Amino acid sequence: MPGRNGTGPLGQGRLTGRAMGPCGSNRQAYGRGFGMGFGRRFQTYQATKEELLQEKEDLKQRLLDIEKELDK
Repeated sequence: MPGRNGTGPLGQGRLTGRAMGPCGSNRQAYGRGFGMGFGRRFQTYQATKEELLQEKEDLKQRLLDIEKELDK
């Protein structure tokens, strides 16, 4: 790519050329799963009741602020 800035041959972004570079090929990467498939097995975060109640109050306050803005 010209200038190695990812804009493609005409400066219009990726996938606008002849698919000669790494952005346009449909070849898969080597190895087992190059995504999230075989790793990062950790437990998801569980919010406590207090955190959820605080978020509820924050959202109520945000809604009141939005309603005040709309009434102006």
